[in-house]
Amino acid sequence: MRYLGVAALLALAGGLVAVPAGASTAALRGDTVVLPNLDDDSRRCLVTDAQLDALGSAVDDELAACNDAGDDVVNGRADERDLARLTARGAEAGRVTVSGRAHVFVRRGGSWTPAATLSAAELRDGVELGVEATDVRRPDWDGRVTVTLTSGERVVSHHLRVAPLLLQHDLQPVTTAFAARPGGGAGHPDGWTWIDGSWEPHDWESFSAGLRSAPMRYLTGTDTWWQDVWWQDFFEPAYARAGGQTMRFAIRSANIWDIDGVRTPRPAARAVFRDLRGPDVAVVQELVDDGRDAVQDLRNATGNIESLPPYEGYPRGRLVYGSDPSGELTPDPAFVGLLTSQDQQPPVVVDTSWLLVGHTDETTHVVRAANDRGWTLMAADPRLALATMRSAQAGGRGDARFTGRDTGTIDEVLADPTVLADNEEAARHVDDQLSVLLAETGLRADEVVRVPVLFRKVASAGLFVAATPGIPNGLSVNAQTFAAPDPHAPVVNGVDIFKSVAERALRGVHVDWVEDLGWAHLGGGEVHCTTNAWRAF
Repeated sequence: MRYLGVAALLALAGGLVAVPAGASTAALRGDTVVLPNLDDDSRRCLVTDAQLDALGSAVDDELAACNDAGDDVVNGRADERDLARLTARGAEAGRVTVSGRAHVFVRRGGSWTPAATLSAAELRDGVELGVEATDVRRPDWDGRVTVTLTSGERVVSHHLRVAPLLLQHDLQPVTTAFAARPGGGAGHPDGWTWIDGSWEPHDWESFSAGLRSAPMRYLTGTDTWWQDVWWQDFFEPAYARAGGQTMRFAIRSANIWDIDGVRTPRPAARAVFRDLRGPDVAVVQELVDDGRDAVQDLRNATGNIESLPPYEGYPRGRLVYGSDPSGELTPDPAFVGLLTSQDQQPPVVVDTSWLLVGHTDETTHVVRAANDRGWTLMAADPRLALATMRSAQAGGRGDARFTGRDTGTIDEVLADPTVLADNEEAARHVDDQLSVLLAETGLRADEVVRVPVLFRKVASAGLFVAATPGIPNGLSVNAQTFAAPDPHAPVVNGVDIFKSVAERALRGVHVDWVEDLGWAHLGGGEVHCTTNAWRAF
């Protein structure tokens, strides 16, 4: 090492490149990771109900553009903490430039101003620079930022990269869970219907009472859209870390709806700008209108985006999403591209094209397990549901009745050949999903936690929905507590037969049963679909 010249020594420090040799010394040293500084530390980005309800996409671009990196100002002490720090030194006056999606600031007298020219005195003493990224990694930008200092004839460059967005997983404890509460007004535009046109969300009191174990924050939408209660489908939670700072991100869903003939990003999802964005909480979006219809667009909702915890070979875990081998019922490639551009959580893709809503959270859920990795998968099992019913029937309780959407007896359901055929078909689809997940994770089939769920085929679409509230489609409050939808299965000897089987299967996990029939299930979803959460890192 003692034989290396000054230029070579500088090249070894922090990604420095120096030319020409023999010129006066100049150096840039400091952080190599920078935050995408898209939060709102000073809460200057106000959102009105008129913006939330506006038709078209112009307001969405406006809302997304307001953030701490949307100007060339350091917005207070909290914003200052989000800057990557560099120290610039040189013997002569110089200038600083930045390439990539970033701003660079210089600290003078306790305040920050955009960096351009630097005096010889500043550079001789060493001057502090701050860098903020103005975007996240995307398919058209790999997050690389270069700060260059020219001091006299000396040119040095320092390379940084934007911290990736990392998805949470369901074994991380909930710090705040989100769900809707009823509001005023109609809650939907005139003539608007949900999947089942006869349904409107109701019985919020029973639903919210069942979430007693979670630290809940209930939010109310506008008079026009409060009935869009599907908070899981509004955004995917993520976070980024750099320089000891952690920033949460709400990755907004790519849903685009036709509302009165105007193609409009999902209005209720704009609530993330109003209710979540603030200090250390950012919102990003990738909205591309490819003209898809309502059923195709369901795949863009973020209930179709889940993640696996870390395991061998994947220290950050993995992204999971539902798609279609034919490519017809698949999420927007641009949105998936935003997620995969982070280069941290390689995707696992399962076929959800057989489901009407088409989300991964309908059939599987990560739960803790007493195995080497500490987790496994819970899966909806229609065959187990039928076997559980046959066991009750064999015990003389074929007269016990379901109390949910369908109110038939065990005898009546088991005597219906369509029910039996549909559930065998649904079971084969779940088998196909599990074959992919087991192959990708290395889990064994006997490690899967199977819970009873009946499915039914919607004749008009030829696609499936959960006939009984889907037990896996719940909220993990933490690794020990799972808030599951009440299955409304027949009661035998004072016990719901599906609950009993599920509780035995989920050994080591306490189940809080949540009444979601009116608030979620009859509308095509469950507890998980109507909640979302920030989790501990």
